Amino acid sequence: MILVFCETKDGTLRKPSLEALSEARRLAGDSKVAALFLGNGISGAEEAANFGADTTIKIESPTLSSYSSDLFANAIAGAAKAKNATILLLAATSIGKDVAPRVAARLGAGLAADVTALCMKDGKLQATRPIYAGKAFATVDFETGIQVATTRPNVFALAKAPREGSMETLPSPSEGFKAIVKEIIAKGSEKQDLTEADIIVSGGRGMKDGANFQLLEELAEAFGGVVGASRAAVDAGWGIPHSSQVGQTGKVVSPSLYVACGISGAIQHLAGISGSKYIIAINKDPEAPIFKVADYGIVGDLFEVVPELTKSIKAAKA
Repeated sequence: MILVFCETKDGTLRKPSLEALSEARRLAGDSKVAALFLGNGISGAEEAANFGADTTIKIESPTLSSYSSDLFANAIAGAAKAKNATILLLAATSIGKDVAPRVAARLGAGLAADVTALCMKDGKLQATRPIYAGKAFATVDFETGIQVATTRPNVFALAKAPREGSMETLPSPSEGFKAIVKEIIAKGSEKQDLTEADIIVSGGRGMKDGANFQLLEELAEAFGGVVGASRAAVDAGWGIPHSSQVGQTGKVVSPSLYVACGISGAIQHLAGISGSKYIIAINKDPEAPIFKVADYGIVGDLFEVVPELTKSIKAAKA
């Protein structure tokens, strides 16, 4: 059996988890796929059956209302053991990246993190993942009975594969954890997470000031995308939050389109955008490293190019 840990947000199954489910269904063939949900008053779990889950498993408890690394790791590991899962998949979200190593340690399992491709070879999982800051890709095999992998968002195709889907519940862990999250106080945001965005418009040091990011907001709105930033822009004190940072020390993204405005192309930034399907670079320096990886490049003043590009996109859509 393949077990997939699924995350929900505002009562909806998150897209990265749907991608992991779709991939699990493809890998499973005639074998079973189970979707695991943790929380309190879980909603949105029914959608799992439309993406290939033969069984939907719920573990509900007030202590699971908010993410807690120890508690979630115990619950996921317990479910994997209870269902005799041979493969466990999690989306490489902030939660998935944090909890997957803890689960793998509890299961004594091998872990392949942030994978970009999966296949079955001789009945065992084989994973492809980036190494050396995205400069190369490694194909890894597992020697353990249970195999754990986290799937990079926006890489695996969504594919509906409706099943009748049964429902079952498992008990919540009652011990073995050191902390329980009572409350999370966070700044609310309607912005789509960068790791799930299909179109990203990012700005770098060449933006000169945080106020100039309004140009990128307008372009992103025209495209139907979201705004990101390089580390240089985030560290410049322009009021740009770290949650907007793209790169090795920020978020690794895999959009269909990545527009880099005033970004020179440091290796740490390139490592975060290597999964992009198409990259457009706008920079006045023709020798900027970003042009070496860009599919399309515009050498020019971004303060002239971006407004014109925004007008063109709006006109094309009109």
